[in-house]
Amino acid sequence: MNLTTTISPGLWRMPRARVIFSALGLLIGGLMVLPLIWLVIRAAEADLPTVINMLTRPRTIQLLGNTLALVACVLALSTALALPLAWLVSRTDLKGRRLVNILAVIPLATPGYVMAYALIGLSGNYGFMNQLFGFTIPRLQGLWGATLALSLYTFPYIYLNLRAAFAGLDQSLEEAARALGATPREVFFRVTLPHLLPALMAGWLVVGLYVIGDFGAVALMRFEVFSYAIYLQYSAMFDRVYAAWLALILIAMALSVVWWESRLRAGAHFARTGSGAGSARQRVRLSRTGQILGWGIAGLVVLASIGLPVAVLTFWMLRLDDLPAVLPALFRAFSQSLSVAAPAAVLAAAMALPVAVLAVRYPSPLSTLINRLAFVGYAVPALAFALAFVFFSLNAARFLYQTQALLITVYALSFLALALGPIRSALYQARPSIEESARALGHGPLSVFARVTLPTIRPGVVAGMVLVFVIAMKELPIAFLLAPTGFRPLSITMFSRTSEGMLMEAAPYAAAIIIFSALFVGVVLRHDRSAGDDR
Repeated sequence: MNLTTTISPGLWRMPRARVIFSALGLLIGGLMVLPLIWLVIRAAEADLPTVINMLTRPRTIQLLGNTLALVACVLALSTALALPLAWLVSRTDLKGRRLVNILAVIPLATPGYVMAYALIGLSGNYGFMNQLFGFTIPRLQGLWGATLALSLYTFPYIYLNLRAAFAGLDQSLEEAARALGATPREVFFRVTLPHLLPALMAGWLVVGLYVIGDFGAVALMRFEVFSYAIYLQYSAMFDRVYAAWLALILIAMALSVVWWESRLRAGAHFARTGSGAGSARQRVRLSRTGQILGWGIAGLVVLASIGLPVAVLTFWMLRLDDLPAVLPALFRAFSQSLSVAAPAAVLAAAMALPVAVLAVRYPSPLSTLINRLAFVGYAVPALAFALAFVFFSLNAARFLYQTQALLITVYALSFLALALGPIRSALYQARPSIEESARALGHGPLSVFARVTLPTIRPGVVAGMVLVFVIAMKELPIAFLLAPTGFRPLSITMFSRTSEGMLMEAAPYAAAIIIFSALFVGVVLRHDRSAGDDR
């Protein structure tokens, strides 16, 4: 059903309301794009020979190779972790698969830099493995350390997409292939896997964009990629023009990932075209050995992604001489995180409202443009986005530089897309007839929106705010560049102490981040229904 044709034009085609929401949407789009223009202006300060030298110098090429290698390795490992779990939960009669489904999503509560902390805490003479089991493992670092840390955090994004794809796949296609003599291996690679490609590409897009923009895990693992190099160039005051060019390269990489993903999906069709109903959903019956093997696979993934950080954090927490003495500093860091995350969540929801209204109630080329601009902050790597606002504030709004107001605004713009999704969905479900009744009683369009529409979509607004709030509480790269002097939220405090080798002192902050991030996982599990009731 075409949603736009079911909406009566009476209320939402009023010129006054349309102009107001369009103006607000353009203002938000301008806030999203204007700092990126300043980033380009700063990069353009270099002449052409200097630019060519910067782009072709060995360090730039090395950073490009490292970044691409990290993305490829993380995508490969996270897919290898997610695919078997998704198949076991969606297509087999594995006992306890509902528990496996929950455990497969819980790693989202452990950010990449906290997972890196856990891996670092395993190694060394004073590490977890040596103290408990008597043998020392070398410090994980470089490409493989960063790959492991990021994969153990990001694989649930691919898992959720694959599980939904498995649940919606018409099994009659596989049955037809088997009836034609195809082996199970041929059925998987020639029938099942092609139909999983849209889900894989959606998951790869999310994971790829995250890895391209990650800062915390790669910095702790001492693996130089573009994001880490941007921070070093900016913070050490070496060459901010070079930092601007590195940021533009990083943005170009992220946008190219989005473009290639959309190109690969263009023109692809995966629905059955024959007549008749699809076959009933059937699960593969696992033998006793299959059940043991299935739980062995799930157990290894859960042990690495959940057991590892919990065990390491518990180990270092127990070594603290006086935990109560740490609580005042921990509470202060938590309060500082709260002081920016809560306003950012409210501001993001306020910005998402006019964008959502334009997309749902005023479909037009202008509303489509504004809706796409709203996703710029989420698609652009966080460190590059923050650097753009640094240049913007230094040149056009110096009074905002290193203030909480700027940090809150950038958080809201960066995570605007997270708030927009639930609000837009709620608006699609809101009944226009109720709004029209209020309009007939003499209320103006804005009054109807405030008194009727907004209360109706309140659950979507709250869901969007929760998503932004939880993400902002554990955000690291934006805070590193834009935080005011002396501002030490949970993420910065934990990262700084870990990078200085103070693993025991960093443990309470890492534990607080994981516990609080569990709220995000709760939201994901609450709104996740794609696996059905029989998980």
